[in-house]
Amino acid sequence: MPTVIMYCTAVCPYCVMAERLLQGKGASVEKIRVDLDHTRRAEMMTRTGRRTVPQIYVGNTHVGGFDDLSALDRAGKLDALLKS
Repeated sequence: MPTVIMYCTAVCPYCVMAERLLQGKGASVEKIRVDLDHTRRAEMMTRTGRRTVPQIYVGNTHVGGFDDLSALDRAGKLDALLKS
């Protein structure tokens, strides 16, 4: 299973929902807290072009936020991405 990286904050409900969805699929999630380190927020914004959390990467693939992750799951494509 590829590495799953999630840029997040401590109080973001969408981050919690994304982590639960991914863990339910058997993925281990490496969390990067952008609320604790502003250089990590800048890194996230440079890497993704987005300002909001969560921002999720499965391997080298930028999935996006929780809505994007959920849509990928509903389309039946998340399992294949997690197995690649």
